[in-house]
Amino acid sequence: MAMTMKKRLTRRRFLQTATKTSGACAGFSLASQMAPLLAAPSNEAVLEHPLASKQPHFKPKAKRVIMVFLTGGCSHIDSFDPKPEVNRRAGEASKNGKKKIIGSLWKHAPRGKSGIETTELFSHLNAHVDDMCFIRSMHGDHGDHFAATLHMHTGSNGSALPGIGAWVSYGLGTNNINLPSSIVFAKKLPYAGAQVWDSNFLPAYHQGMRLNPGEQLIANLEPQASNPWPLQSRELALLDQVNQKHAALHPHQNELAARNLSFKTAKSLQREAPDLFDIKDESDAMLDLYGIERGERQSFGWQTLMARRLVENGVRFVELFDTGASDNWDLHSRNERNGKLAEYVDRPIAGLLADLKQRGMLEDTLVIGCTEFGRTPYGGTGRGHQRQVFTCWLAGGGVKGGHVHGASDELGATIAEDPVHVHDFHATVLSLLGLDHERLTFRKGGRDFRLTGLAGDVVTEVIA
Repeated sequence: MAMTMKKRLTRRRFLQTATKTSGACAGFSLASQMAPLLAAPSNEAVLEHPLASKQPHFKPKAKRVIMVFLTGGCSHIDSFDPKPEVNRRAGEASKNGKKKIIGSLWKHAPRGKSGIETTELFSHLNAHVDDMCFIRSMHGDHGDHFAATLHMHTGSNGSALPGIGAWVSYGLGTNNINLPSSIVFAKKLPYAGAQVWDSNFLPAYHQGMRLNPGEQLIANLEPQASNPWPLQSRELALLDQVNQKHAALHPHQNELAARNLSFKTAKSLQREAPDLFDIKDESDAMLDLYGIERGERQSFGWQTLMARRLVENGVRFVELFDTGASDNWDLHSRNERNGKLAEYVDRPIAGLLADLKQRGMLEDTLVIGCTEFGRTPYGGTGRGHQRQVFTCWLAGGGVKGGHVHGASDELGATIAEDPVHVHDFHATVLSLLGLDHERLTFRKGGRDFRLTGLAGDVVTEVIA
């Protein structure tokens, strides 16, 4: 009889019984969200914790990344690459006569000791130009939002591939195995949705974990009242034993080991997340630096402060999307709306740079500011899409502060000097992290895939 019962206590049977009898484990629901992040492919051996920190290819300048993505195509002409000629020739017809040159609504001036000229659109961020490196000769392959956003994140030419956060996680792992290695703040989905932080064919635990700013940042985080932490902990320990025995019977199915890891990570999040996302101990001065009102949990300032706290606690890659696939920087009309969009992110990003610097973290934290493409000097009351040239910036993490690389022409319409393709940009980011973009590969279908495709050169001129 005992033998019969032993045979019947399969993993499937146990889970079915447990969920019916005790609501077993509030952590199950959270774990179900984590499972897609932690399911390894069958051809990868799980010999140690799969997110354990890895050695880079060479000595890195940066140890972690915070990436800010301005959705919709932020105008370089109206922000970090001002063009006096645009205002002087405002109203002049384009070559085809269909559109006219639009002057910028924001005055420009030299900033900081470096004297880099920017407009007044990002007034708070302007105070940090001496810590920033502006690449004014960016260009990509796509002029539509969906493909360009994918391109900027995955290097792909329209198809879904692993995002840059997943690649960084794959290359370096994390400094805190109790937290996901890649985390994304996105209250609204950007163009291309979750594909931009997906792991795709990389092991799924490298996928970015999306957090939704608001009252319930992580769904099902708290244990149920009927299943308090001491009881849930014992249930999870028993579940772990059953899972391990089941996995031992199927040693070549590494999805099982990764699935088991999902419960452990969920359990760790339940312990660590409440304190991590509770800012009651942050001073009023710190909240003011980011423009946060005490008690609120969804402003861009709050998200940016959380990004600092996450990387401070070992998360390797954090990305913040300012908005989603609508009501964004895609201003084909009413160019003045740039002001409101900039106001939402300006003070928080400036606060982040100041905060990291005063903590001594900016020197090994790479902060990225980018968008999917730029805007044309021509239009009606707004500007069109422009992939031929736009501006991205880097700060900290071993880049030259107070530096400008590349240049656009007098109207900001084409590249005049030192073009930097998206692949070059990605190669440079990886290099700052100690990763050789040509060696960071994953074999699938007989081909070695990489973030930079078959191209990309490190822009050594921006590295200190």
